[in-house]
Amino acid sequence: MKATEANLLKFLRKSPQFVIPIYQRNYSWTAEQCRQLWSDLMRAGRDEKVNGHFIGSIVYVERGLSSVTSQEALLVIDGQQRLTTSTLLIEALAKHFEEQGIGELLEAFSSKKLRNYYLLNPDEDGERHFKLLLSETDKDTLLALLQNTPMPAEASNRINENFTLFQELIATHKNELEVICQGLAKLVIVDVSLDRTQDNPQLIFESMNSTGLELSQADLIRNYILMGLEPKLQTELYKVYWRPMERSFGQAAYVVHFDAFMRHYLTARTGEIPNVREVYVAFKSFARGLKGDTRDLVTDIHAYASYYCAMALGTETDTALKQAFHDLRELKVDVAYPFLLDVYHDYKQGRLAAEEVLQVVRLVESYVFRRAICAIPTNSLNKTFAGMGRTLKKDRYLESVQAAFLMLPSYRRFPTDDEFEREIKVRDLYNFRSRSYWLRRLENHGRKERVVVEDYTIEHILPQNEVLSGEWQTELGVDWKRIQQTWLHSLGNLTLTGYNSEYRDYPFAYKRDKVNDRDGNPVGFAHSPLRLNAGLGQVSTWNEAAIKSRADRLATEAVKVWSAPQLAADVLEAYRPTDSGFMIKEYSLSDHPYLASGPMRELFESLRETILALDPCVSEEFKKLYVAYKAETNFVDVVPQARRLRLSLNMPFHEIDDPKGVCADVTNLGRWGNGDVEVGLSRPDELPYVLGLIRQSFDRQMGGPQDA
Repeated sequence: MKATEANLLKFLRKSPQFVIPIYQRNYSWTAEQCRQLWSDLMRAGRDEKVNGHFIGSIVYVERGLSSVTSQEALLVIDGQQRLTTSTLLIEALAKHFEEQGIGELLEAFSSKKLRNYYLLNPDEDGERHFKLLLSETDKDTLLALLQNTPMPAEASNRINENFTLFQELIATHKNELEVICQGLAKLVIVDVSLDRTQDNPQLIFESMNSTGLELSQADLIRNYILMGLEPKLQTELYKVYWRPMERSFGQAAYVVHFDAFMRHYLTARTGEIPNVREVYVAFKSFARGLKGDTRDLVTDIHAYASYYCAMALGTETDTALKQAFHDLRELKVDVAYPFLLDVYHDYKQGRLAAEEVLQVVRLVESYVFRRAICAIPTNSLNKTFAGMGRTLKKDRYLESVQAAFLMLPSYRRFPTDDEFEREIKVRDLYNFRSRSYWLRRLENHGRKERVVVEDYTIEHILPQNEVLSGEWQTELGVDWKRIQQTWLHSLGNLTLTGYNSEYRDYPFAYKRDKVNDRDGNPVGFAHSPLRLNAGLGQVSTWNEAAIKSRADRLATEAVKVWSAPQLAADVLEAYRPTDSGFMIKEYSLSDHPYLASGPMRELFESLRETILALDPCVSEEFKKLYVAYKAETNFVDVVPQARRLRLSLNMPFHEIDDPKGVCADVTNLGRWGNGDVEVGLSRPDELPYVLGLIRQSFDRQMGGPQDA
């Protein structure tokens, strides 16, 4: 590698041609970045004391072996954004000179010289005529600008917008043309040329972009896969697999969708959930462990991307599945995508039918919705779904999925019908984050002619107005205020209507029978075609008993909509793991002499009480030499000693946040207990701080706070 400081214009003039490899991302500088370059350029042009302004580096490698008689084009590894923006600026300046009939300013600043020195190779034909060749639609758009020909059908908006911006800036500063030229002449870059036989472009590329300020995980992964390939294979894989995948994600949102997809893909393929900021690192580790070649990897990514688009972006063609995936998206069940990617892959491999996929998706939906209604913490969902696909018996697919859900431990449990039915009747569903979702599912369950819930608004039968009318107070009774506060936002009091403004806060009997539309047609609850309003026409008084009665009916229906898996007891038993047949000695508190009595016993009792209160899923297990506290597995182990309790926290030492510095790194020291972090507890006043350390280990194991 050879790096030298160079004047931008001299660098462009002496270079034969720059080619942006096909795998590079499209031109992406925004108006803000272009304005910053312009501001820097004008400041340098106006200040005689400024000898140069550094705008970054340009890293390239020769596409082939050059000779004296034939100079090869240069492949740009890094610096596309700077090269393209400079080209747009120079072309805009050349065009201004041309349109205004301006001759030469300073030295070498004329329309002809700007183009022939820095934009074109005047003695070459075809594509060799141009100093810079971009990739895909960017290429055709830039060449159209340089040749003043019609724009392609799919023109690059970013190139057109930034070119227009530079034209406007030059026109605004037309009285400072010499300043513009002087500033342009002062732009400096670092010219970094790589040796094809000695330098690794990928490693250099990563090093120069290690801050992650410009490149997304998607850019890094694509470049990692394609950069080292021969140009022919590189082009083939990009055009056949990668470019179609980019298009399916959508040009504007490609990076957002790809980064999310790749995290789910890696989770599905490895069973491990990558840190959201380290997806590229996890991908490299995954790719290096594969036995196949690059074509196999790209083919696999392309296939899984099509599955992801079907689920997350609405491209599914099967009508029933498309609706089920839509419901999942509305419920925001992204954490289930790794599991569903595996299911969809098996579907495409013929291991299960579309109807079975539909049932699996609906089970996932029911599982997440029931847990949300029952207010069960969601922080274990990502790990639940990350490993579920690896436990299935693929020859009995649906049955195996049902068994997997039914055997989840208590803190991951699939809520029972009784629990779900009880909780949905009392839950505040008006402020539930996806209220249109549950209303739509209840209304349309079993319908062939679906009701578009978005055409309706949510209606409180008993109004929200804190100052209820005398009629409402009489109907509810002397306890009207408690009834309103208790049941206002609950299942029994909520419904849908297209006539919310007509209903207002009128008494129930008026809402039921006397509300008319503008044409005089009755539109009260008694005349509503909606299933949610069925039976309201037969209710005489809307009071606490009526609200509860309707809630009972709707809750019974909800159990059918969000159904739980059903398996015969003997079938489920066949899926339970069997023990090894060895007798395992059970230990108790009495097996730990230091906890028999005294200050350590009292301290231990206080500690165990606070640990068990962390979450209902936490369990306690006495071992021979320590006491284990588990969620997924051990997150803290307590080793009783004569003068203190020695705690082992099951997490890497570098991850612990310990402002007081009381933790010790015991990595590879062979201590009793699990984990690399050790902390002592000898006095009650130390307990609050130590509990904060323990919670870090617990939260790390449970995956941290997650939205369902």
